[in-house]
Amino acid sequence: MHGRGRFWLEVVCSAVAALLGALTAIVPDWIEEVFHVDPDAGSGALEWGLVVALLAVAITLGQSARREHARARRQGAG
Repeated sequence: MHGRGRFWLEVVCSAVAALLGALTAIVPDWIEEVFHVDPDAGSGALEWGLVVALLAVAITLGQSARREHARARRQGAG
């Protein structure tokens, strides 16, 4: 995949993961409402685990996009 396409893919996926993480933090009961199951018996552990995982994915993809952008700039300047 070309550098520019990879950069934008990482930016979009990072933004989506951050948005989903924030929405899960704000509305933690969406899993129960959407799937009609209660996998953590109401403790909220699954939802907070999802928040942490999604925000970790967002940070990782954001850092990767930043590295890709810097690499592309170095190649363009050289």
